[in-house]
Amino acid sequence: MTDSNDTICAVSTPAGTGGIAVIRVSGPQATDIVARNWNGSDINSMQSHTAHLGHITDSNGNLLDQTVLTLYRSPNSFTGEDVVEIACHGSAWIQQQLVSTLIDSGCRLAQPGEFTRRAFANGRMDLSQAEAVADVIAATSEAAHRVALNQMRGNFGRRLNELRDRLLQFVSLIELELDFSEEDVTFANRDQLLALAHEISDEVNRLALSYHDGNAIRNGIPVAIVGPTNAGKSTLLNALLGDDRALVSDIHGTTRDVIEDTVNMGGIMFRFIDTAGIRESDDTIEAMGIARSFTMLDRARIVLWVTDATTPEGDIKDFAGRILPHCSDKHVIAIVNKADLTPATTAIDTVGALVSDNDDSLLMSAHNADDVNRLRDIITAAATLPSTGDNDVIVTNARHYEALTRAGEAISRAIDGIGTGLSGDLVSQDIRECMHYLGTITGEITTTDILANIFAHFCIGK
Repeated sequence: MTDSNDTICAVSTPAGTGGIAVIRVSGPQATDIVARNWNGSDINSMQSHTAHLGHITDSNGNLLDQTVLTLYRSPNSFTGEDVVEIACHGSAWIQQQLVSTLIDSGCRLAQPGEFTRRAFANGRMDLSQAEAVADVIAATSEAAHRVALNQMRGNFGRRLNELRDRLLQFVSLIELELDFSEEDVTFANRDQLLALAHEISDEVNRLALSYHDGNAIRNGIPVAIVGPTNAGKSTLLNALLGDDRALVSDIHGTTRDVIEDTVNMGGIMFRFIDTAGIRESDDTIEAMGIARSFTMLDRARIVLWVTDATTPEGDIKDFAGRILPHCSDKHVIAIVNKADLTPATTAIDTVGALVSDNDDSLLMSAHNADDVNRLRDIITAAATLPSTGDNDVIVTNARHYEALTRAGEAISRAIDGIGTGLSGDLVSQDIRECMHYLGTITGEITTTDILANIFAHFCIGK
């Protein structure tokens, strides 16, 4: 159990040796503890948000390092407490000694995410913003960074709080009516309440639906590479990744399980999934791999259907009949591979006729760099992710998605109740349930277990 009155410290820069490292200290005794080992300007007279050059000594008074100390006074700091950041040289030994010195002087080592948790507890950010801090750190593409940054700025939380406040006004009027039930008076205009409920339902459902795109932005757009055995799927995966990630062999059925890896293309993260070659097989292990291939196919947003250029037209059509029914909501890129071995082929005409007008077809060789680059451009164009401005909100967090789904169900029940003349106490209950789920996203309503689960996934020092 942590104590919010403790003063905590941790290395906030990545582990290892570098030019500099930053040790962060936060809490009611931050300045007093650091002052015990600081040789430089008087900390008590320093202005907030100023940096000062000086020296740090160890617990025995020996000179440890020349450092830059930056002071952030409460409440205008990241955590809302007094915060001192000490920039020292990046020696792992210096970092270790400096943290040990701070602990000897009265600090406690921070737990994962404890600085951000204190920022939330002290009202410096809502819970959705706190979660966005971790997303900004973990962002591996421009799109993921942009979405996380928008959330960290508080756009999402402000919109949800606005919805809750408007609902609260009406639910208060409904509950006031219950106090005057014998007088049969009406305070909440049912037509206005119904219009508001529909507006909030539309907004909640829009946010929940955005999770489809948000999850792809955060974790990578899933791209399934499917095709018969020995069509060159693994070679294509290696070419797209620029690495020998998958085993390549002329033997049919080499890939028996899915292989996943990610790559950033055009500022978008893609998650490529090489699947087992789809064919009839009596081999139990291979059959399990083929079953997983169809599972991955169903989850993909983009499908790379790879066909060998020498494949007969009948076999192409038979294979298309097996996979295309799974691709009605996906962008299919039909690839006729190994064009370097058989440049004159009718296979490209066959696959082109089988896919829809909105899909793509390409004759290529996975060994040709120009062909692979052309395929990368087609894949990037097929991503069709929504453009996001500074005030746009896209849901990327599974916890938020679940809460929005529950809130949508509750407000839908309220709409039905208002329309059928349901009693005010029951309508009020559904509205309050909607408010409850919206509040769990921003942290207006939360539990110790939820907070522990969220911040346990943070890195130490943040």
